[in-house]
Amino acid sequence: MGLQYRAAAFAGLVTQFVWGTMQIFTFKAFYDTDPAAFPMTFEATATYIWLQQAFLALFAAWINEQEIFDSVTGGGIAYELCRPVGIYNMWFARSAADRISRAVLRCFPILIVAAFLPEPYGLMAPAGIGNFMLFAVTMALGLAVTVAFCMLVYVSCFFTVSPQGARMVFVCSVELLAGQIIPLPFFPRGVQKVLELLPFAAMENVPLRIYSGNITGKEAAAAVALQVFWLVITVLAGRFLCGRGEKKTVIQGG
Repeated sequence: MGLQYRAAAFAGLVTQFVWGTMQIFTFKAFYDTDPAAFPMTFEATATYIWLQQAFLALFAAWINEQEIFDSVTGGGIAYELCRPVGIYNMWFARSAADRISRAVLRCFPILIVAAFLPEPYGLMAPAGIGNFMLFAVTMALGLAVTVAFCMLVYVSCFFTVSPQGARMVFVCSVELLAGQIIPLPFFPRGVQKVLELLPFAAMENVPLRIYSGNITGKEAAAAVALQVFWLVITVLAGRFLCGRGEKKTVIQGG
C-alpha cells in the first residue's frame, strides 16, 4: 500500500535533500571555527546526516499509523479482535512495512546523489566491509526497536481517552535522545554516556555511527548487545500491555 504513494515520496525526497543540505552547512559553520573541538570529523558528520535523511522513514518518531489509533478510539478494534491473528503481531508487521515502503521509495536517490557530492560534503564509503555488514544488522535491529516503541504508543490507547499525549511525549523524547536533532557524540561526555544506555540510542544512533567508523570494536559489540536487550524488553512490555488492553477493552454499542 505504501509503495503506491510515489508523488508523496518525491515531495518527501525534495524536502529531505533541502533539510540535509541545511544541516550540513550549519554544522560546517561550527566546524570552521575549530575542527579539533568536535568528537566526529566533518566528513563523518555529513555522512551521518545523509544516512539519517535517506533512512528517515525507518526511524522518524512522528511516523505513526493513524488507522491504528482510530481503530481503538473509534471501535474498529472489534473487527481486529475477530481476526485469527494476534493484534500485536499484526500491528507490528503493519508498522514495520509502512516504514520500509517509505524508505525504499526515498533512500536510493539520496544515497546516490550524496555519494557523488564533493568532499567533505558527500557520503563517505563505509569504514570497511565489516562495518558495512554490522551496519546492515544494526539497521534492522534499530528499526525493530523503533517499531517496538511505537507499539507501546499504540497499546497505550487501550488505557487512555486520547492518544495525543503519549504521541507528543514519544516524538519529543525520541527526536532529542536518539540523536535525530544532533548526533549523541555532540552532547557533553557525561550526558552522552547516560543517553547511550537508554533505549532511544538503540534506534538510529548505533547503525549510523558504525557506518562512519565512530563506533568500533568492543564499543560496537556493546551497542549491539544493548539494541538486542531493549528490543526484547520493549517487545515483552508491548505484548504484556496489549494482552491486558484486549481483556479490558469496552466497545460502546456491542
